Amino acid sequence: MGKAELKILDEHEDARVLRMLTKAFPGYAVRITSWSDDGKKAVARVWDDRTPGEFFLFDRDTRKADHLFSARSWIDPEKMGERRPISFKSTDGMTLYGYLTLPPGIAPSKLPLVVMPHGGPLSVRDGWAFNPEAQLLASRGYAVLQPNFRGSGGYGVDYIEAGTKQWGSGMIDDIAAGTKYVIESGIADARRVCIYGVSYGGYAALMSAVRYPDLYRCTVGFAGIYDLPKQKRDSDVAETKLGRQYQDFFIGDDKADLDAQSPINHLDKLKAAVMIVHGENDERVPFSQAKLLRAALEKKAYPFEWLSYAGEGHGFYNEAHREEFFTRLLKFLDQHIGDKAVAATP
Repeated sequence: MGKAELKILDEHEDARVLRMLTKAFPGYAVRITSWSDDGKKAVARVWDDRTPGEFFLFDRDTRKADHLFSARSWIDPEKMGERRPISFKSTDGMTLYGYLTLPPGIAPSKLPLVVMPHGGPLSVRDGWAFNPEAQLLASRGYAVLQPNFRGSGGYGVDYIEAGTKQWGSGMIDDIAAGTKYVIESGIADARRVCIYGVSYGGYAALMSAVRYPDLYRCTVGFAGIYDLPKQKRDSDVAETKLGRQYQDFFIGDDKADLDAQSPINHLDKLKAAVMIVHGENDERVPFSQAKLLRAALEKKAYPFEWLSYAGEGHGFYNEAHREEFFTRLLKFLDQHIGDKAVAATP
């Protein structure tokens, strides 16, 4: 349930090659990405939580694996943080899983914590592999929690189905349970917790901040969903019958319930500092979601930070835009949960 493990189901000749490579790289995950037409050579990718990926050319006849190239060759694995598999109980007793990336060279005690729920959310998961965002934050001294809340993939059908119509309830409780677990373990400082996510993760970031206002000191929503009825109507998912059925089944079709699970309707409970990030050409989560939240916060005279770009869709792909976002994100985190922030916290 945590680190990658090899299980051979069929003792095929190709499977024996994979077993051989796995033994040759202990502690790493190995995947054969392609074979030559004659089946004599294979390209294998080797990785772990600190290594983005090393590619080798394996020769079946000589049984040798020659290094081809490195993914993100500028990354030094020795300087990356450990990605630790964790498990914890939610409020209803369900066993949940996730990953905690720890800053390298720092004792894991009373650290500032960034909670980073994944997007999707159903059937998607975070895994034991190099994660550039988690490593970026860890390199600045933050512990990073990525909870695979109910509805996440990789743990069986029951785990996925437990997330049905739980966007703003069970899933949010799971994220809070994971956050509290890391705090109670002594790794995280309860006074310095921020939640940041993209897409559903952006929704979860704000919904968590209004449902657990004393748990999160700041919240960052990137391409986040804040009004569920409008999202269901305006998203490109609603353009097909299958998409509409998917939304009704997994998110819900009761207007009152959707309103109750929309964080924009609960801003009176908000205490956290807010950062809103969105691409203006986003079709999956329309830019109107960010504008609705901005208008609602302005009406309440609630301060927030804002970053948007024309020409960007569901995420930023322009390198300069990505650089500005991460620069702004790090500054925002430092302001609210950095060392200077805690000094001013009672």
